[in-house]
Amino acid sequence: EDVPSQTFDNKDYFCGKETFPVYESIFTEEGETIRKIAIEIEKPPQIEIHVWTIRKGILHHLYVEKLSKREFEGLPYFKLITRTTLSQWKIFSEGEAQISQMCESRVCRTELEDLVKVLYLEKSEKSHC
Repeated sequence: EDVPSQTFDNKDYFCGKETFPVYESIFTEEGETIRKIAIEIEKPPQIEIHVWTIRKGILHHLYVEKLSKREFEGLPYFKLITRTTLSQWKIFSEGEAQISQMCESRVCRTELEDLVKVLYLEKSEKSHC
């Protein structure tokens, strides 16, 4: 199911917090799903890609790769899904580590979906900033 993408470049939208673009790529082949979640970081300028290999709902392999922006631009299939803060990305990364241990032997489809939702920021009201 498609989650609607957010495209907010305006810092006021998130109370002046710096946000970074998050991309996703999902590729299915021979009963295996490769799901990639990538964040574009400015310092140092690079793309961090978290790669999940999922077979029958079970997370079989997880690894992280880092690419230059130029290398990333040459990759097909990635689409911008949201912008997130570094603190939300840290929560995502920590949750990912927990899920990778928890889901080695059981289906974790909902846990993986919920983890990706962590990256989507709630619109803040000006009065709460």
